[in-house]
Amino acid sequence: METPLLSERVQIERKQFFFDFKENASGRFLRITEDVGGHRDTIIIPATGLELIREAIDHAIKADKDTKM
Repeated sequence: METPLLSERVQIERKQFFFDFKENASGRFLRITEDVGGHRDTIIIPATGLELIREAIDHAIKADKDTKM
C-alpha cells in the first residue's frame, strides 16, 4: 500500500513528467514518470537519494548555462 504525499505534473515540449512523492512500508520515495505519446517510462528514487539527484540536476543546469554564453 502506497500513501501519496505530493503529486506534480510538468509539461515540457511534447513530454509530460509526473512527480509522485509517496510512502510505503519500505519508506519514502519519488516516482518520476515520463509520458510521450502514451509510452511511459518510470524511475523510482528513494527519499534518501533526493539531495544527490538535486545536486546532479543543479550541475546540469549550470553546465547548460555555461555553454550558452
